[in-house]
Amino acid sequence: MILLDLYVFQAVKVLTQAAGSKTKLAIHVSYWAISALAITILVILPYLHFAQQHRVFRNTFFAIIVGLFFSKIIASIFFLVDDLRRGIQWVVGKVFFSGTEGETMEQGVKISRSIFLSWAGMLAGGGLFTSLIYGFGNKYRYRIHRLQMAFDNLPPEFKGLKIIQISDIHSGSFTDKHAVMRGVDMVLKENADLILFTGDLVNNLADEMTDYMDVFKQLKAPMGVYSILGNHDYGDYVAWADRNEEHRKKEQEAGKHLLTPLQQANLDKLKIVEAELGWKLLLDEHIVLEKGNDKIALIGVQNWSSKARFPKYGDLKKAYTGSEGYPFKILMSHDPSHWDAQVRTIYNDIDLMLAGHTHGMQFGVEIPGFKWSPVQYVYKEWAGLYEEGKQKLYVNRGYGFIGYPGRVGILPEITVIELV
Repeated sequence: MILLDLYVFQAVKVLTQAAGSKTKLAIHVSYWAISALAITILVILPYLHFAQQHRVFRNTFFAIIVGLFFSKIIASIFFLVDDLRRGIQWVVGKVFFSGTEGETMEQGVKISRSIFLSWAGMLAGGGLFTSLIYGFGNKYRYRIHRLQMAFDNLPPEFKGLKIIQISDIHSGSFTDKHAVMRGVDMVLKENADLILFTGDLVNNLADEMTDYMDVFKQLKAPMGVYSILGNHDYGDYVAWADRNEEHRKKEQEAGKHLLTPLQQANLDKLKIVEAELGWKLLLDEHIVLEKGNDKIALIGVQNWSSKARFPKYGDLKKAYTGSEGYPFKILMSHDPSHWDAQVRTIYNDIDLMLAGHTHGMQFGVEIPGFKWSPVQYVYKEWAGLYEEGKQKLYVNRGYGFIGYPGRVGILPEITVIELV
């Protein structure tokens, strides 16, 4: 960060060289004061312990620091391009055209980078930082995405079935209960036949749901509310006191990731929370949905990802077994990478998979005909509807947020699906 600050400061000096001495001094002092404050806060944050309700301040400070850092990275790309250009020009001038190595302004002062690219870099970096600050106000701006899905093999009684999908609630990030309730009210007004939640109820701990039980208990549907576990629900991102050398030896002997006793107790408590909400948690199993004389299968697996950094808890084979005879199947699986890794390749009679996990990175651009987010370089399927042959995947952009306490371009989503 210090090296980056020094590099960006060279551009600041270029852009302020024509300013008055007092103005120049004020800008330079402000630049270094903000940079020093950012580094200081970053250093001391790990040693500051916040109560759950005040963690928003920590997350906001961290988001601002990260925003400053990436804004300077973006700006530096412009500066670097110009420095490389100038370096080449200087070498060519030195070797072949002596005395023409530099560029000059009208008053004859040589500069190290062009004014144009310096301003372009500053504007690009400043634009990114401004958008991140603006995004703080978007974290509860729930948007309903409506779509109809047609399937040739959908039983007649299920034509017109209205499903609401929500995903990635991340209750540990919430700080505005009334705003969260507005989203739940939007869900209830849809009068859906079925509500499906595709994982990540909490950030880490089951206790994060304590203040929001009365909110999410209101989610009801005639055919039920069903849920699965996401990667955050297992508590893998907590430094559990019993994750010690003895536990690591057990993992080595078992050849796989194991939950510690404290971690398992937290997961068990989360399962009780979901039961108290009135939700049916599907743990590598399927249930049968009935309408009239017709039946379809709803399959739910624990978190399963093709990405190596996420433990594979789910067992799709176990969940699928017994559902073969039903003409139509819906799969709930938190991580969209599961679709290419197993669903399309092995279980090609699963008609619809519903996922979440990516949040659309909470940052990107979505306009008619164009959709982009940095997360697409990690996840091929990251937001919206995807189709391969007769199979469909829908990736929900997430109801909540984690890490960055905001959203830019990719707003929190409530998905309304009608089967036709």
